[in-house]
Amino acid sequence: MKGGRSGWALAGVAALIVVLVAGSVLLWQRPDGRDTSTADDLVTSDGTGLRLNGLPWWPTGFNAYQLATDWSINAGCGAQVNLDQYFGALPPHSLTRFSLFAPSAVRADDGTIDFRAADAVFDAAARHGQLVLPVLSSGDGACDGGSFKDEGWYADGWRSLPVSPHGTFADWVRTAVGRWKDAPALAGWTATGEPEPGRCVGDGDCHSWRNRSCPADANAVLRRFFDDTGALIRSVDPRHLIFAGLLGGDQCGVAGDGFSRLGESPGIDVLEVHDYSPSAPTTVPASATVSARISQARALGKPVVITEIGEYGGSCLPLPDRAARVRAAIDLVRAEGAAGALAWSFVPDPRPTECTYDIGPGDPLWPRLTDR
Repeated sequence: MKGGRSGWALAGVAALIVVLVAGSVLLWQRPDGRDTSTADDLVTSDGTGLRLNGLPWWPTGFNAYQLATDWSINAGCGAQVNLDQYFGALPPHSLTRFSLFAPSAVRADDGTIDFRAADAVFDAAARHGQLVLPVLSSGDGACDGGSFKDEGWYADGWRSLPVSPHGTFADWVRTAVGRWKDAPALAGWTATGEPEPGRCVGDGDCHSWRNRSCPADANAVLRRFFDDTGALIRSVDPRHLIFAGLLGGDQCGVAGDGFSRLGESPGIDVLEVHDYSPSAPTTVPASATVSARISQARALGKPVVITEIGEYGGSCLPLPDRAARVRAAIDLVRAEGAAGALAWSFVPDPRPTECTYDIGPGDPLWPRLTDR
């Protein structure tokens, strides 16, 4: 298994020195001083595809947003996950996307900074030879302060508005990227999940698109956000890829050819599309379908990963049927040129009697998803 723990027997010292000089093994000294002595699995791009340690890599796996929840430390985001059980059940070098929001590194009891819950995610992933893709903020504010991020936030608020004891979102980016940039399990970074630079109108809940308008400069605002956050991330961590976090349909700032203009940003290495109920007839314009977005990304010479594929299960569809549909969706986007696909979403406490996207530990999607 590539990326396993390195031996330190005297007989291997000479070979180890050669490898270190060649730069193909990077040892991670944790911020708390403990040396994990683990080989680094570096994810790179070859244009429209991904590579892991220089070899072609087509990742599958799960969104598991709750991984940094630890009720003994933070307020959490959903249920607490047994990290070793989760990562240990995946084939080696699967990809897991999770929420690494500023509140996950804040104690629930006294509001002080505490990184242990997030550290545990990176540690467990490395122990099991897995890769993780942290998302640093939430566009809709879920588990991240609760407030919808509007046009003003993307224009300047991310640099000026305090979000937690860590300071502004820009401060959190510097903190998080600086702390975990050498983590062996790190696949890359996503600044914001599903950004939409709309404006709230009236007294309604801005989380609903019906209570938002889309300003004429939305695409330009979002492009500057990607340019600037990408530059900030790269100034701290020049090695790892930066993912876009986009829903990828006809949302505010992305509609039409806005997706391609955003994809041209030097602050984006890997584009994203999210695909919900892929077996249902599409209602988005032809230019905003998953197939169209894959074609647009390939024209830009950048990979596109379908980082969220969601199909209702439970009371809406028997789980084996849901598993077959998700697998078919993955096979389709791979044939069309996508660079990977992740299912939405793993939870440790699924609700089998309700109509949800929940994927529990025993769901029949597991072997279908990870059969590569």
